[in-house]
Amino acid sequence: MRFVLRLLKSLALLLVVIVAAGAAWLYARPPELLRVGDGYAAKIVCSNVFLAGRDPEQVLYEDVQAPGNPLLRLVRVAVDRQGKRVTARILGLFAPGYAMYHGTLGCSSVPDGDFEAAAGAVADHPVAPEPQNDAIWPDGNAVAKANDTHLEALLSDGDLTGPAMRAVVVVHNGRIIAERYGDGFSPTMPLIGWSMTKTINAAIVGRLMLDNKIAFDDAALLPEWQDGDYSKIKLSDLLGMESGLAFNESYGTVADVTRMLYLDPDMTALPASLPLEASPGERFNYSSGTSVLISKIWMDRIGNLQAALTYPKTALFDPIGMSSAVLEVDARGTFAGSSYLYATARDWARFGQFLLQDGVWNGQRLLPERFMTAMRTPTMASGGKYTQAQAWLAAPGGDSSAVAGLPDDTFWMEGHDGQSVAIVPSAKLVVVRLGLTPSWLRYKPQVLVKEILATLPRQ
Repeated sequence: MRFVLRLLKSLALLLVVIVAAGAAWLYARPPELLRVGDGYAAKIVCSNVFLAGRDPEQVLYEDVQAPGNPLLRLVRVAVDRQGKRVTARILGLFAPGYAMYHGTLGCSSVPDGDFEAAAGAVADHPVAPEPQNDAIWPDGNAVAKANDTHLEALLSDGDLTGPAMRAVVVVHNGRIIAERYGDGFSPTMPLIGWSMTKTINAAIVGRLMLDNKIAFDDAALLPEWQDGDYSKIKLSDLLGMESGLAFNESYGTVADVTRMLYLDPDMTALPASLPLEASPGERFNYSSGTSVLISKIWMDRIGNLQAALTYPKTALFDPIGMSSAVLEVDARGTFAGSSYLYATARDWARFGQFLLQDGVWNGQRLLPERFMTAMRTPTMASGGKYTQAQAWLAAPGGDSSAVAGLPDDTFWMEGHDGQSVAIVPSAKLVVVRLGLTPSWLRYKPQVLVKEILATLPRQ
């Protein structure tokens, strides 16, 4: 009996030692997967708390834990509202991830925890109160809906709007004719567009093209790309996702995309240093790293960091009335042009209407005609699915317009977890659909768009 007791005590002691050693290891050298998870949680909570005014625990549960990796259910977050910081840790103890709020520049992930460096790179830009504008959308914020009962019935159909829908806005002939919001969401709440940000980032390039500050054929785009094969990469190659850079966009593991977004304070460092796996223009490779490099390139063309940080607002958002739009930055001051733009559903609709109007707003051309042509023209290497300026011709899931039953001129902005803006110039229609709908649910917004088209009066 004594032997058994001694054995049990020894085993218990061994277990304590193993647990202590494991905890020490997790504390001192946490695996990258845990750091990515905590970095993701901190960033998402930060943006939704400080930009959208949501409850942090609700965001942690609904946006981070419910649809994600089971490990994320172990994450705990702490919000420092006075310091404008968020910290996330597995079990509240390990692998800390950090994010910091910068006012009008949103939140940045701070993977190294160096808040002083992040604050030095990106000064706090205070948010000014938005003036009241009661003009009818898109000139203001008032909406005179069409009161179409058939259309309202479509937006009430959960099968059409999709699981965890947060907002649907339908624009026809330049006016919002119907909209619907999920529980807890409203017309005034900014929502993330994920990769729809890429299309807006490209439009900022188009604004600079109008001023002859950048061109499709520009090459030797970064200081470290002045020699060899990298010097041959043109801006058009990056815009069409045909740079040849070997970027891994897989979100299931610690891949290039998650390392860039949640482990590197300077998001440009990794994609700029990747090897070439193909000649520029030869192969399509969807890459968020490419879009971040595009941000870096157009910001460098402006030359002054502070001027570059205000450029999206002064050159694009203000002219078309996207007053809620916040394009976020990394911890070194580069816009995260791949993923992080928050705006209300009505402002996402404004941008869709702007593209439908061929880059013209209130009679003023803001994007060059050649640029708008590129945004609707497929690249050869993508098999006709992606365009020459960071937009999609294929509907979510890869359907062509013909397969989806949509007009041939339909093109799309598309983002992670079910974000989409469908633009149908021939029908003068824009349909915004935002939500938290992972791709494994196989939701297709093109079915909703097709049903809406069927309700519209014939032209």
